[in-house]
Amino acid sequence: MLYIVPTPIGNLEDMTLRAIRILKEADLILAEDTRTSGILLKHFDIHNSMQSYHKFNEHQAVARLVERMRGGETMALVSDAGTPGISDPGFLLARECVRNGIEVQCLPGATAFVPALVASGLPCDRFVFEGFLPQKKGRRTRLELLAEEERPIVFYESPYRVVKTLEQFCEVFGRERSVAACREISKMHEQTVRGTMAEVTEHFKTNEPKGEFVIIVGPKVDKKETI
Repeated sequence: MLYIVPTPIGNLEDMTLRAIRILKEADLILAEDTRTSGILLKHFDIHNSMQSYHKFNEHQAVARLVERMRGGETMALVSDAGTPGISDPGFLLARECVRNGIEVQCLPGATAFVPALVASGLPCDRFVFEGFLPQKKGRRTRLELLAEEERPIVFYESPYRVVKTLEQFCEVFGRERSVAACREISKMHEQTVRGTMAEVTEHFKTNEPKGEFVIIVGPKVDKKETI
C-alpha cells in the first residue's frame, strides 16, 4: 500500500495526527530530501527508515518500489512541504501503483494554493491551477493562452522571479487585472498583497520579495474587479 502524506508548508502545528501515525507505522518513508524530512520526523519523534525519492531518481526507483509494495510492504511518500504530486514528485509512483493493483491513499492536509486562493478575496469556487510556469521555452505562449481565462489562475513562483513574472503578467494580462500575491503561507511573516497587477508589481519592486509565492490572477472581466 502507498500512502501519500502531506507535510506542513510552514507551521509544524499543521501536521495531522493521522499523518504522524502513518509515518510511524509505514515500513519505509520515501522523502524528497531526507535531510529536510529528517527534521520533521525528529520533531514528531518518528524513528523510521527513509529513502530518497525525488525528480532526479524517480524513474529509476519506481519499478523496484512497486515490486516491494506488491510483496507486502507499506510505504509513505512525503515531499519537502505540502502534498506530494502537486508541483512535487508523486504522480509517477501513484500511477504505477494503480496500474499494479496496489492501493493508494492520499491523506488530506497542507498544500499552498488552497489557503492562498481562499484568502485572496477573488472568486474561488472555480479556478485553474498552473503551478510553476516554464522558465523559458513556451512561457509566453502559455500565458497568452490563459489571457482570456474567466476563472482565477493559480501560479507558484520563486521569490527571485516574482518581479519579472509580475511584469510579464502586466504585459499579457493587463495592468488593471486583479491579482493577489501570497507569501510565507502559515509562517510567521505570512502576507497577502492584493490589488491591480500594476499596484502589486510596484509593491514588490519597492519591497524585496522573500519566501515562496502563490500568485492568484483574477478572471478576465469587462470592468475592473475590486478586491
